Amino acid sequence: MAKKTVADIDVRGKRVLMRCDFNVPLDDECNITSDDRIVKALPTIKHILDGGGALILMSHLGRPKGRPDPKLSLAPVAARLSELLGQDVVFAQDCIGEETKAKAEALKGGECMLLENLRFHKEETIKDKAAKEDTQLRQAKDGFAKALSDMADVYVDDAFGTAHRDNASMYTVPVVMEGKPRVIGFLIKKELKYLGETLSNPA
Repeated sequence: MAKKTVADIDVRGKRVLMRCDFNVPLDDECNITSDDRIVKALPTIKHILDGGGALILMSHLGRPKGRPDPKLSLAPVAARLSELLGQDVVFAQDCIGEETKAKAEALKGGECMLLENLRFHKEETIKDKAAKEDTQLRQAKDGFAKALSDMADVYVDDAFGTAHRDNASMYTVPVVMEGKPRVIGFLIKKELKYLGETLSNPA
């Protein structure tokens, strides 16, 4: 199960697009009730920032049904991440678009930005089976993935909790970024190691 990890590449001077699983529980006032998933992403995040990479984080939160929902904004995650890192985290009001792309281009090495909820765009959750059978769906999903990938030089997948999904950010972005470095983060590496050991030594 050996896969290339973020430790195997040089991120200095590169814009790194990282898929995280920040699907954290929120209370009725949109306060995070457990930051466990954010904390688990920190080793990979810190490695990239310390290595001089300009980091663009993306995630989903809940099931907003393909349209913006203020109650499912990732803004609280950006605020908590800023506290945990001890540095400002830029929050993009959308995950794609010219304004977001400009913010990504303005990032310097060691700086971090979190994109708004990927699932505010219905293209994120288009099933690949459906896309194969419908040209319009294929173009929509691919177009969304390209808009994300155009912001970066490197792709890092550290969202083990959603690894089974064929969402655009998990499945299509790596395809669109063929020829650029595509690696896994430390959380997925850890989970794959554990899975491999479990399969090798079943109870």
